[in-house]
Amino acid sequence: MNEIIKNVTQNIINRSKKSRKIYLDRVQKAKKQTVNRKTLGCSNFAHAIAPMNSEEKNVMTSETAPNMAIITAYNDMLSAHEPYSVYPSLLKRELLKNGATAQVAGGVPAMCDGVTQSQPGMELSLFSRDNIAMGTAIGMSHNVYDGAFYLGVCDKIVPGLLIGALQFGHLPSIFVPAGPMPSGISNSQKAKVRQEFAQGKVDKKALLEVESKSYHSSGTCTFYGTANSNQMLLEMMGLQLPNSSFVNTNTPLRDALTRKAAQTLVELKKEGKVIGEMIDEKSFVNAIIGLMATGGSSNHTIHLIAMAKAAGIVLTWDDFDELSKVIPLLCKMYPNGSADVNHFRDAGGMSVVISQLIDAGLVHKDVETVVGFGLENFVVEPRLDGNEVVFEEGARVSRDKDIISTVQKPFFSEGGIKLLKGNVGRSVIKTSALKDEHMIIEAPAIVFNSQEELQIAFKAGELEKDFIAVVRYQGPKSNGMPELHGLMPPLGSLQDRGFKVAILTDGRMSGASGKVPSAIHLTPEASDGGVIAKINTGDLIKFDVENGEVSLIVDSVELENREIELPDVSSNVHGFGRELFSTIRANVGSAENGATIFDLVGEERA
Repeated sequence: MNEIIKNVTQNIINRSKKSRKIYLDRVQKAKKQTVNRKTLGCSNFAHAIAPMNSEEKNVMTSETAPNMAIITAYNDMLSAHEPYSVYPSLLKRELLKNGATAQVAGGVPAMCDGVTQSQPGMELSLFSRDNIAMGTAIGMSHNVYDGAFYLGVCDKIVPGLLIGALQFGHLPSIFVPAGPMPSGISNSQKAKVRQEFAQGKVDKKALLEVESKSYHSSGTCTFYGTANSNQMLLEMMGLQLPNSSFVNTNTPLRDALTRKAAQTLVELKKEGKVIGEMIDEKSFVNAIIGLMATGGSSNHTIHLIAMAKAAGIVLTWDDFDELSKVIPLLCKMYPNGSADVNHFRDAGGMSVVISQLIDAGLVHKDVETVVGFGLENFVVEPRLDGNEVVFEEGARVSRDKDIISTVQKPFFSEGGIKLLKGNVGRSVIKTSALKDEHMIIEAPAIVFNSQEELQIAFKAGELEKDFIAVVRYQGPKSNGMPELHGLMPPLGSLQDRGFKVAILTDGRMSGASGKVPSAIHLTPEASDGGVIAKINTGDLIKFDVENGEVSLIVDSVELENREIELPDVSSNVHGFGRELFSTIRANVGSAENGATIFDLVGEERA
């Protein structure tokens, strides 16, 4: 086992000792209390079983048969979540065959960042994660469940579901994916037309035609953004069936895997394996390792910290940075390559990635999973045997070395995300898609207080030069920390024309971003009096990604004496439901601390 990984893991264990004990003590207490179904009054119990059919009622009233909760993020506006419409009935039928029942305990909101990108609704996106966690808790609060299925795929949904699930850590749990849509137009061609539209070379009709050929059916979008990074993380943490995330939706194998998930949850209940004890510090380290090895979404430098807190585990950006130094980049998927997740699956998928990491001593293999002890259980591939799924020995060597490489010959010697530090604060940068010539950039700042200001400047031809865009007042306290992915087409087109461009922001970027050097999640944010609020247009800024530094080249005394001029951000607090989130904006923690409102184990939230 790699010594740095061992040391990082031990540091997390030591740092989390108090909060983890509080959490596990609560799990143990809840386990002893068991499900309250046996002690429900007749009226309460009648309410619980009223909508069931006669067969389900007969099973349920035995009081010993497991009754499973289904928390679903179904809606038919998200392509990734539309397939979930049939999952409850499928799961219920399979459970009845195994002497168990299930009920949809609750639905949680699931917004599409692809729809809200660059729109006011995006300012609710990050906050929806904690809302989903609360919705999960409300659904589970009926206390008539012996286990739970969690149905979610996309960006904030899986983190929110896991935060909620961990508050019911005394129950066995399994996450059930829906699978990606088949491949459409190539991601590189889509990106090219987006840039041409930003430059005015093609019209909106041409852009819509290309976008519709990319996002064309039910299923997860096929690029390797936050949604598909979620699916990778769930497998690295052993919470989802092995190598199952990227099996296409609406296929016989996909349905068989869903039925297998039902069978697996029943087995977990029999074995007494509960999520709160199954997931530990090593599980979260494995998740970070998977993120680095696959070049996953930078959003998880926020989400993993919040998810870990829900289990009493304290992660820091320094943990990410230390692990990144020893984890090689093994995968090339868009945005750091032309392949999509279907190509990744065909190359061997998670089986190859996990096998490579295990063989090199770069991952904890001694962890609990939903299919048994040991991460080796995930070096398999699902196959159909009649109507049932079987797991055969998986690929250990990539079937396509242009998509999944080896530890010996990786695409890059370090992971896909780095920590940047300097006199402006701390931020993260996704490096997996950066070219070598973009690793060091020094250029004057152009300051914007909104993404709209940058778009206006670009369209006016004012950005035809080397510069670093400082986009501030985009942090969680300012406006909910929206993704700024809409800035990538104009900045990318300037980069392609030979200009040195980068972005420094207290906001976020999409999981599909990465081509333009982007120091994101900057803390302290502008609304917290961070140095970013003092930067003036014309100030020199240096990005040194190789050495993990971002510096404002301004005399320290001058910088100290500069006053902060607060822009008018009143338009960020009303319209599109933003009024309802004012309390969250006022109480949310920093990006480095998970941008969460929760203080789940009595520890002070920074």
